[in-house]
Amino acid sequence: MNVMQRAGASAPLEIRISDKTYAGADGNAVQAVKGLDLSCPGQTCTALVGPSGCGKTTILRIVAGLDAKFSGEVTLADAPIEEARIGFIFQEPTLLPWRTVEDNIRLAAPDLSARALASLLDQAEIADKASRFPGELSLGLARRVSIVRAIAAKPDLLLLDEPFVSLDEATAKTLRMLVARILDDHAVTALLVTHDLREAVELADQIVTLTARPARAKSVRQISTPRAKRTAAFRKKLLGQIDRDAKSR
Repeated sequence: MNVMQRAGASAPLEIRISDKTYAGADGNAVQAVKGLDLSCPGQTCTALVGPSGCGKTTILRIVAGLDAKFSGEVTLADAPIEEARIGFIFQEPTLLPWRTVEDNIRLAAPDLSARALASLLDQAEIADKASRFPGELSLGLARRVSIVRAIAAKPDLLLLDEPFVSLDEATAKTLRMLVARILDDHAVTALLVTHDLREAVELADQIVTLTARPARAKSVRQISTPRAKRTAAFRKKLLGQIDRDAKSR
């Protein structure tokens, strides 16, 4: 029984980082995060946005359990984050080149049924690529595989680290639509790091704007409009509101 089954599917992700300091390249201490206290509602997507180098990826690594050298705690459904099943979509696909698409996915979800796998591949529109190797895929297709791999294990928490970076806009738009469908269909709690506010407006239910380093929450904005109803006009209006709010602070 995983965390969400035990404590309730809508329980929040709580991030409390009082201090994260590390040694910089010159040996001096660098305080990356200070006084960050966030509550991310269950079965929603929270986006972290902020200036380059402010600590977004550092926070994501802490949430993922990849960095334990910080002061504070991270919990999901009132349990330590180490007990959660986490799906991670990295900036790069990180697929094993000597394994097929299907085998790469089954590494994360060995008990996945053939029917469930077929459904996920269909959803990502890569059903005909199951027997291909990563070297035979474009970057966009490889990113689709990494998205399927992350969701195939039925994670309690889905982490996305700028998953659309370095893609052309047409491919990025297609993948954003795929992620939006996954967020809606699988009702997973998600934390997205992005430098692109447009991505946050399109995908997130909550946008957290971080300050420059050391990172803390500068503002938190809720978006109640369902992703499927966020028209181009809606997104443009919301981006304008966010821009005006930022300039007035």
